[in-house]
Amino acid sequence: MNMSLATRLRQNPRLYLIAILALSVFLRVAVALYFGNVVDAPELLTDQRSYHALGARLVSGHGFSFAENWYPFTSAEAPTAHWSFLYSLLVAGVYAVSGVHPLAVRLVQAVVGGLLLPWLVYRLARTLFSNSTQDNEAQAETIALIAAFIAAIYAYFILYAATLMTETLFLITLLWSLERSLVLAGRLRADVSMPAAAPRRSFWTLGLALGLSLGLATLLRQSILPWVPVLFLYLLWLAWRSGRLRTAVRTLGLAGLILVAFVVPWTVRNYLVYDGFLLLNSNAGYAMYSAQHPMHGTRFREFDAAPVPDAYWGRPEPEMDRALMRQGIQFVLDDPGRYLLLSLSRIRAFFEFWPTPNTSLLHNVGRTGSFGLFLPFMIYGLALAVRRPHFVRRNALLFLFAAFYAVLHVLTWAMVRYRLPVDVALIPFAALAVTDLAQRVRAAIRRRSTLPRQA
Repeated sequence: MNMSLATRLRQNPRLYLIAILALSVFLRVAVALYFGNVVDAPELLTDQRSYHALGARLVSGHGFSFAENWYPFTSAEAPTAHWSFLYSLLVAGVYAVSGVHPLAVRLVQAVVGGLLLPWLVYRLARTLFSNSTQDNEAQAETIALIAAFIAAIYAYFILYAATLMTETLFLITLLWSLERSLVLAGRLRADVSMPAAAPRRSFWTLGLALGLSLGLATLLRQSILPWVPVLFLYLLWLAWRSGRLRTAVRTLGLAGLILVAFVVPWTVRNYLVYDGFLLLNSNAGYAMYSAQHPMHGTRFREFDAAPVPDAYWGRPEPEMDRALMRQGIQFVLDDPGRYLLLSLSRIRAFFEFWPTPNTSLLHNVGRTGSFGLFLPFMIYGLALAVRRPHFVRRNALLFLFAAFYAVLHVLTWAMVRYRLPVDVALIPFAALAVTDLAQRVRAAIRRRSTLPRQA
């Protein structure tokens, strides 16, 4: 007997997820084709020109370097550690197969991002709402599917999936780490019973996944590193309260060792290249220096980069990174009142969702069509969540991440694209809001349908 598509969807909700992933890939591939092989159009961001240049240089055997003086302080032909090593290698790997064609990287990233990002948002939402005893499995599945759909059509995610920058892959690895952390937090609670068979193996598997996800995320954007000790301390505190501290130490010890194993080869590389210590990338010092520079006054201008003093050019990057970090901190100490006002102004830069005259039309549409569109749903969903103390306690880790990451960038360097990790963490709450509103609308329609008709 032939079964209708609608009936199959009702009986197998996972078909919805397949359709969502197909839509997600289609939208991202379409934008990738629109961008094409161009890397110097006005609407394309500066960072992708850097990754394109690094990928081309790596393929041609010149290593991590540029053919000319490069933003912000790399001299021509000098080795650089300013940009993500992993992402540069990924771009070079695609170029080695396809030739130096940015479109090839865009298409690969569009497919990978289109599949993995909504799927991991789905997983995150399932973990969040399955953890709450007030939500049954059917409702958790519905919320998770809506969350995946929002991630699939979220305009900024679509835009960055077709851009030669680290954002998409970073969001994927971040989502993986957050979802595994939430599962680990649940397992560490005393009120969650473990299966009788091989509970230790379950914790080892979680430690392995957490270490891999954090290691990959760090190699893509080292700005995740300040979050790692906060995450580990929270999980250790949770384990101490539940009497599972030894288990947590073993699990997090494994995760930490894997993270170190990802970073150490690049630390060694930097030492051999520069004859000095540099943990990973040389961009933290410049970010601190440029973002606190007196040129901003008390109003942060996120698209204005502070010039590097001429005396710094030509020095090894680790040395410049440390010198710029000291200078950035000195800017704060010299005028803490200005720094406070400057940081307050970065709240606008971080949460900006309205069109601005200094931004291209494409990014204005993307910004408004993502955070601007879904912000009311995120706020409403958060309001629904905090009314459930049990839910907040069980999923405090996600709230902690969103707050920590936002504050970290408000105090240092804030841009709309730096807010995307917070966006992706809040999408499940937008899905919760959509689910609640849909239930309220259906209930209102049913009530109206049962009212007696007037003669």
